Amino acid sequence: MTDHTTRNLCAKGLNKRYGSQQVLHDLNLTIEPGHIYGLIGRNGAGKTTLLSILTGQNPLTSGQVTYGGEPVWENPRALADLCFARELNATAETAQISVKEFLYAGQLFCPHWDKQFADSLIETFGIDRKKRIAKLSKGQMSMVTITAALASRAPVTLLDEPAAGLDVVIREKFYRMLLDEYTKTGRTFVVSTHIIEEAASVFDRVIILDEGHIIADAPTEELVDQFRYLSGGKTAVDAALAARGLQPLQVQELGPHKMTAVRGDAELFAALAEDPALSLSGMNLQNVFVALCGHGDEEG
Repeated sequence: MTDHTTRNLCAKGLNKRYGSQQVLHDLNLTIEPGHIYGLIGRNGAGKTTLLSILTGQNPLTSGQVTYGGEPVWENPRALADLCFARELNATAETAQISVKEFLYAGQLFCPHWDKQFADSLIETFGIDRKKRIAKLSKGQMSMVTITAALASRAPVTLLDEPAAGLDVVIREKFYRMLLDEYTKTGRTFVVSTHIIEEAASVFDRVIILDEGHIIADAPTEELVDQFRYLSGGKTAVDAALAARGLQPLQVQELGPHKMTAVRGDAELFAALAEDPALSLSGMNLQNVFVALCGHGDEEG
């Protein structure tokens, strides 16, 4: 039996087209074991499409997806280790079945399923097992999705917007559950989310998808450390940018004052900090995301 802790989930030259619309563009990606990945991108960036292709639920147009070197598509051996938990809704095919029936289906399709764990999660969330999916609130649907994802015990588990509809208290509980499960089992998680700021501390690696292209794939702290806000008088900021050939990101101006995000290394930031006319400040993951994917939009 192959140890799943040594198996990568890989995409090479991945393209996806719906008719004339190109959704994913020549993606190369390696999901390594033993990490919690954050997958972030704007609406329509292709996140759900990517997750569904990685788990063999959606055919690709060209390229390949492999797990442990084996093709994922229609390969039961590879698919047994993969779980894609997507957001439930009241119009889906599963809407008319009960929570209990939904979880039983998970038990049938997920070979690593932990029924006792599923039961304890449903009890923790306080969900009526007899209730139909269609009668659940949006938050409760998210809780059922999270239960299925965690109880699948799949070595590689991908969650699409798991915190959608959850209030801040339950979101915090979910992140604690995720970290606890990761610590206990070493499972690999890929979590797509729009709620970047509060989830950032959970992700040890981050993938940023922008208009169907991967524009960042790195350890979270390493990526964030490549960015700073540079501010000062407009003349001083413009001169510093021009002198070093820096591309301004997410520019904001207020009268004679200018602030922009810049990308660089410790040497560059040290040099900029020596100029008394300039000020440097740190950025968080959400700031970095806006700088890279805002395309000129103002923050706020």
